[in-house]
Amino acid sequence: MKPDPMQKIVLVAGTRPNFVKVAPLWRAFSQRENVEVVLIHTGQHYDEAMSRVFFDDLGLPEPAFNLNAGGKSHARQTAAIMERFDEVMDQIRPDDVVVVGDVNSTLACSLVAVKRGIRTSHVEAGLRSFDRAMPEEINRLATDAIADLLFVSEPSGLKNLQREGVAEDKIHFVGNVMIDSLVYAQESIRTSRALESLRLKEREYVLMTLHRPSNVDDSVRLQQVMDWIMGLSLRIPVVLPLHPRTLSNLEKSGSDLVKMRSEYPNLKITAPRGYIDFQRLLKGARMVVTDSGGLQEETTWLGIPCVTLRENTERPVTIDQGTNFLAGSSLKEASGMVDRFLNGGMTINDKPDLWDGRAAERIAKIIVDGG
Repeated sequence: MKPDPMQKIVLVAGTRPNFVKVAPLWRAFSQRENVEVVLIHTGQHYDEAMSRVFFDDLGLPEPAFNLNAGGKSHARQTAAIMERFDEVMDQIRPDDVVVVGDVNSTLACSLVAVKRGIRTSHVEAGLRSFDRAMPEEINRLATDAIADLLFVSEPSGLKNLQREGVAEDKIHFVGNVMIDSLVYAQESIRTSRALESLRLKEREYVLMTLHRPSNVDDSVRLQQVMDWIMGLSLRIPVVLPLHPRTLSNLEKSGSDLVKMRSEYPNLKITAPRGYIDFQRLLKGARMVVTDSGGLQEETTWLGIPCVTLRENTERPVTIDQGTNFLAGSSLKEASGMVDRFLNGGMTINDKPDLWDGRAAERIAKIIVDGG
């Protein structure tokens, strides 16, 4: 009896949040017999130091290919990824391509794979902010429209895809791979010394992240947000790991970070953190203020209050069932929410369905075994 033929599966990652989603998939596929997993890094997040830290923290191997797409306009970056990914497909000729999330790499590699007739799966399908001014929303819509298998992380994704007329046999509700990584890393997170390195005490600080264009690209808005953060730091220590985009815009606007740190000693502005250290900061925080999508999910799973400085969210389960609250663009509204949570006003709900650390296993079973 001949052994089953080897199934070659490509996993695509382009940004740090992608690495978090791909890591459990890599483990799940690697444990299957007659499966060869090929990890491709598009280089969309192109700072080698931070990419390396995330790969190490998440237990990912060195990528088989790095496309080195780098930072460009959306069109140029998408085109560069498509061209280079197409060349790699000529070399490895996979049976399946799996993309995650909603970044340019997601759409670019999906387009190449689908046009080549390669079965293409989208993990984290169906999420919608209903804001087409967000590049990520365009990437989500287009990827879901062409992919063969759509793996959904929350109930809203099912409803959105059904409303868009997607065939039922394409859609699979499997849970959240972001949470898989969080579950996997709990012991490493517990032993991290991130709090000690910043002289922080458990539940006695606020963790903040900012990178969305709506908050950081306009110099007036960015200054308003920074003034608000500095004011908050007079009440409670604030940890602000600076996203490269935010740092660049602060420098362009002439902000003096050295002076800021001196005048507001409780404002701890840091470089981006690796996955394990950042998760330790998250786990120990009194609350979170962010415009990130992934943090809305992680705080929901951890039961930590989260104020989101956005008008919308593509992850409504974090509001309906979680600990996430939308402040919109109003810093006054955000201040009211912060006051409430610093005074302990929040009810913690149950974790969303299938956010149990096993989403990647379910995905691997469907792709490899057909169900």
